[in-house]
Amino acid sequence: MLLNLVLIITGIVLLYYGAEWLVGGSCSLAFRFGLSPLVVGLTIVAFGTSAPELAVCLRLNGTGSPDAALGNVVGSNICNILLILGVSALIRPMTANRQVLTREMPILILVSLILWGMLLDGILTISEGAFLTVGILCYIFSSLRLASRGKISAEVIEEIDSDEEEIPHSAQKTTLLIVVGILALVGGAEFFQRGGVGLAEDLGVSKAVIGLSVLAFGTSLPELATSIVACMKRKGDIIAGNAVGSSIFNILAILGITALVSPLKVPHVSPVDLSVMLGAAILGGALMAVGKKLGRIEGSLMLLCYFIYIWMVAQRGGA
Repeated sequence: MLLNLVLIITGIVLLYYGAEWLVGGSCSLAFRFGLSPLVVGLTIVAFGTSAPELAVCLRLNGTGSPDAALGNVVGSNICNILLILGVSALIRPMTANRQVLTREMPILILVSLILWGMLLDGILTISEGAFLTVGILCYIFSSLRLASRGKISAEVIEEIDSDEEEIPHSAQKTTLLIVVGILALVGGAEFFQRGGVGLAEDLGVSKAVIGLSVLAFGTSLPELATSIVACMKRKGDIIAGNAVGSSIFNILAILGITALVSPLKVPHVSPVDLSVMLGAAILGGALMAVGKKLGRIEGSLMLLCYFIYIWMVAQRGGA
């Protein structure tokens, strides 16, 4: 048990510093190339924080646990929207970005529906994996193309002026911050996950509960750590882009690449978990659209929904 606690603490430290470096490097990259923090959050930050999900899904599918691999992605997406956006809104209420409302959330809802349709026959085939992988390439290309249509915005210029002391003065330092930050996040998530699963097993928690809660939460820790640091730095667009973008990456890139390597045979897909994943995306978009922001009330509602879902998972796992 002591070793598991050490792993958890080590993971938390790596997650904090990894998030600090990734957010700092990403903001610098946005300023350097005239991109909005939202676009960077939707691409580089989202991809970096989704790396643990890819590693876990490939390992689980390769060792004959495709249900756990799918559960990891579904659980992580629920965690991304309800927990991460909820916690972020509680720490610092944020204004809803128009692009998130009109483009990113509809895309997330659409790909969630596509995934559900693909899973009706209980398998994600290689051809379906290829379709999802092409989808993420199109998404990244369209995001970067959309960002390059206009010059750097007045809002970004203002951020550059106000945060000039935070911007690394060389491209090498910016790249180093991003790469080292991603590696620290992946390593921190792995340490935390191993320690958390080990501690849960020591306490007699069932494998079903571990898979849908501890495992999914562990691989979502990079997103959570990055969002908390972004809150502290007042980078609301990076938070929204990270949470929504990571969820899109999880479905298109993570499941797509995993199915490309080996088909995902999941005959016992739970419609409840898929419904909650889709419902979380719809709820998140609706709450943002109503008041054009996510405040503490909305954040509290999202957290309440998340904890109700975890309670349901625990009840089902213990049955």
